[in-house]
Amino acid sequence: MTPSTTNGFGTLYGIGVGPGDPELITLKAHRLLMAAPVIAFPAPIEGESFTRRIVAPYLDGTGKEEIPVRMPMSADRFPAQEVYDRTSRELGAHLNAGRDVAYLCQGDPFFYGSFMYLYSRMADDFRVEIVPGVSSIMAGGAALGAALASRNDTFTVLPGPLPAEELAARLATADAAVIIKVGSHFEKIRGVLAASDLLSRSRYIERATLETECVLPIEEVDPGQVPYFSMILVHKRGDAWKT
Repeated sequence: MTPSTTNGFGTLYGIGVGPGDPELITLKAHRLLMAAPVIAFPAPIEGESFTRRIVAPYLDGTGKEEIPVRMPMSADRFPAQEVYDRTSRELGAHLNAGRDVAYLCQGDPFFYGSFMYLYSRMADDFRVEIVPGVSSIMAGGAALGAALASRNDTFTVLPGPLPAEELAARLATADAAVIIKVGSHFEKIRGVLAASDLLSRSRYIERATLETECVLPIEEVDPGQVPYFSMILVHKRGDAWKT
């Protein structure tokens, strides 16, 4: 069943808070964040939540109940089923008591976002609203001053952990692409780009919109220092969008 807004149940909001710059959250996200008595957010097993840090300037003194959803922050451990099972029960208790819950999501909730695992568990029993956010891909293109795609370009999003052969095959059929989750896969990706004669058409950026944002020529990137929050934009037509 999907409860109505008048039956006493709270609403779960999956709120995209953008790539890191607090000013890139939407007006709707800010309004709902301020109104919700309960907020939840992903967090590492120990330490500070990056997602919460994005909205920290808006939370001081609000007195909201905060629920850090602690889970292993490594790709090979996802999805952490038991974490989402437990969290859905905890958030459901607040919703059943009539309290709205804002679940904060870095970037956009439905673009490689962990919120989709909560949505699949809760949307049949509670009112759930998705608030889209600015993705790191859009932020990266803006920071680089590089259009992601133009005219009739096909645009492809490629996760860095893909095998080299698959990356090469997918790049071969795309006019423009972004490779995300680069991290420890940088050397493999650089090799694929070199073999595909695409190094000169590629741009590297890490931690887009943060104070530590860094843009480098690919040949100057230290493979041992590439963070998870990095990406490579590829456009086979180069700057054709300028004409």
